[in-house]
Amino acid sequence: MARVAVIILNWNGAKLLQEFLPSVIAHTNMGLGRIVVADNASTDASLELLRSEFPMVDVMCFDRNYGFAGGYNRAIAAVEEEIVVLLNSDVEVVSGWLEPLVGLLDREPLLAAVQPKIKAYRQKSDFEYAGACGGFIDHLGFPFCRGRILDVTETDRGQYDDICEVFWCSGAALCIRKEIYLQMGGLDERFFAHMEEIDLCWRIRNAGWYLKVQPASVVYHLGGGSLPMNHPRKLFLNYRNNLLMLYKNLSRRSWRKLRWQRWCLDMAAAVLFLLKGEPANSKSVFQAYREFREMKSSYSSFQKERKDPCIFQGSILFKFYFGRVHCFSRLWK
Repeated sequence: MARVAVIILNWNGAKLLQEFLPSVIAHTNMGLGRIVVADNASTDASLELLRSEFPMVDVMCFDRNYGFAGGYNRAIAAVEEEIVVLLNSDVEVVSGWLEPLVGLLDREPLLAAVQPKIKAYRQKSDFEYAGACGGFIDHLGFPFCRGRILDVTETDRGQYDDICEVFWCSGAALCIRKEIYLQMGGLDERFFAHMEEIDLCWRIRNAGWYLKVQPASVVYHLGGGSLPMNHPRKLFLNYRNNLLMLYKNLSRRSWRKLRWQRWCLDMAAAVLFLLKGEPANSKSVFQAYREFREMKSSYSSFQKERKDPCIFQGSILFKFYFGRVHCFSRLWK
């Protein structure tokens, strides 16, 4: 039996499967990894396509759309392999992409998960927004990456080719030990989509494991395949889930210290959306806060106070807008 299950979650993504699945089949060592497409009750031609053009791929069919979190939780619980890769349906892989990820997990027993270097599919010299070369977070809860600060991505010149401990690994290409994934409860299905992999990685770190990026493995991510970056629904999920993530993973003391700072920043963002003529986006911020208040009671307790070296103690917003820092390597200077 293969040691790795490469799981691609699909929902009405026949065009993406047709474009990207051939690279996964061609460049995945079938002695090491098995490819599984988990289908979230697609209504397009996805299943017909898989049966006719990709019979070598195993297909798992769900009765409805469980979202990113619910779909992966069900798929991972159902496979027998010891390592799973959560791979987006819009990711192109290249020869030798899987072996360095598995090799790093084999060498480091306390390593829970690892991600490859993620570059842009349309602009292959640049890092891609969703993960770049490993994820970090600032003390206010704003995520960023080696190779991406806010919406500015860097050109890959080999500047981040060292294996590095990171705060979070991208859900676009997340290689993780199945036992730890299940032990930590998997992705939080209440999130539905967005921020859920950062939340999972934070819980893993709070439990004493660590995560890394392995730049010897390279993949290319199209990104933006579901909703545009500034779509009201995406903004709502990002704001709500970011607040839930902070509430779940911080200590009581840290949360109380942080919450008013975040409220001021988020209300300022809502006003800015209005001034830009984007009332739907402004409304999304208020909706996110309302739903956060309704949902937070379902999370029972805060975490112990701990210092995490992968949390940037400054403000990424301040550094970006006032310090003119648009490059990861300048942040800690």
